[in-house]
Amino acid sequence: MKAKPDLSFWSLWNISFGFFGVQIAYALQNANISRIFSTLGADPHNLSYFWILPPLMGMIVQPLIGRASDKTWCRFGRRIPYLFVGSLVAIIIMVLLPNAGSFVKYIDAMAFGIIALMMLDVSINMAMQPFKMMVGDLVNEKQKGLAYSIQSFLCNAGSLMGYFFPFIFTAIGIKNIAAKGLVPDSVIWSFYCGAFLLILCVIYTTAKVHEMPPKEFAEYHGFKEEKESDKSKKDSFITLIAHAPKAFWTVGLVQFFCWAAFMYMWTYTNGAIADNIWHTQNTASAAYQDAGNWVGILFAVQAIGSVCWAIVIPLFKSHKLAYVISLIIGGIGFLSIYFITDQYMLFISYFLIGCAWAAMLALPFTIVTNAVSGKNMGTYLGLFNCTICVPQIIAAILGGLLLQSVGGKQAGMLFIAGIFLFIGALCVNGIKETIAEK
Repeated sequence: MKAKPDLSFWSLWNISFGFFGVQIAYALQNANISRIFSTLGADPHNLSYFWILPPLMGMIVQPLIGRASDKTWCRFGRRIPYLFVGSLVAIIIMVLLPNAGSFVKYIDAMAFGIIALMMLDVSINMAMQPFKMMVGDLVNEKQKGLAYSIQSFLCNAGSLMGYFFPFIFTAIGIKNIAAKGLVPDSVIWSFYCGAFLLILCVIYTTAKVHEMPPKEFAEYHGFKEEKESDKSKKDSFITLIAHAPKAFWTVGLVQFFCWAAFMYMWTYTNGAIADNIWHTQNTASAAYQDAGNWVGILFAVQAIGSVCWAIVIPLFKSHKLAYVISLIIGGIGFLSIYFITDQYMLFISYFLIGCAWAAMLALPFTIVTNAVSGKNMGTYLGLFNCTICVPQIIAAILGGLLLQSVGGKQAGMLFIAGIFLFIGALCVNGIKETIAEK
């Protein structure tokens, strides 16, 4: 088997650059979905149920995209065709979703919003997964940590831009309030700009990245090029899961607690900040919409923290040590939110949370892609995405019940998120890193 050569920094950068645009879209979704549905009239106790759709779509779409792209060889590449189609659909939905209240003559605004959210997450997942797969395909084991750290950096830089958009548009005079049942113009224009930047970034990646042809890929990954007569012999999802390396499962356990924690952050930060800082839960009020803009700022601070910590992570000699420290720091950030009543002090909390987020984006994929075969890389990463989606679904289902248990105080849900990260840090000790036999 030929060893994959070292790639230049800019080659590693180009592989992941499109992730910058995809993450702008993802950040706009995460920061504004609760705000949009609250504005459309959703009850806070039912808010978490809307968040079931994104991970549910990811759990279905990403394994299918991974498996399909493992078998795809065409003039445009192996992973890039799925990236391009997913991005195109995402752009269309990003233009439509924030206008849900405007279609009330033709369809119920809440129903339209749910359908649009489902389609947006299908397309974002379709566009996002190829970037993780291309690192596994094109980068050698020595450089994967750096490659995923670059991806984490670009991911958080994109998040930073997406989170700032509503605040910036409000600052330049675009309306931040709207009639009951309508989304403010500041949010609508944020989605428009995100869609425009997404297509630019995807075009850049498509032009700059050239995937390996089948014969070359087979040589670098240590298996024979698939013949036509062998294409019917496919490993099923069940077979692959049964033969998944131990790292797949142990990292998955850590993922469970991490992603449940962040599900509660995305769902309840808006209500928690509106309550703790602006002392309102009236979704039609200017104060509530100001809180919504501030959530974007806080998520931007989280992204800054993540960008900074992504630079630090490669300096650790041990992936596990970096993982544990990152999750503990993030857990402290979540716990602190419950006690803070000053909007600027929350910068510290969300900067600390960003450290956990940086680790979650880089370290699990470094460990898992090193442990699995290149032949089924896409399928395994698609299946591994279930360790991201399942905890979010379970957390969303339990969200209303847990909210009642903390007296309806949405900041209490962020305290629970901090406890989850501490549990995840403990579970890191069970991970055993391995290198797959290619």
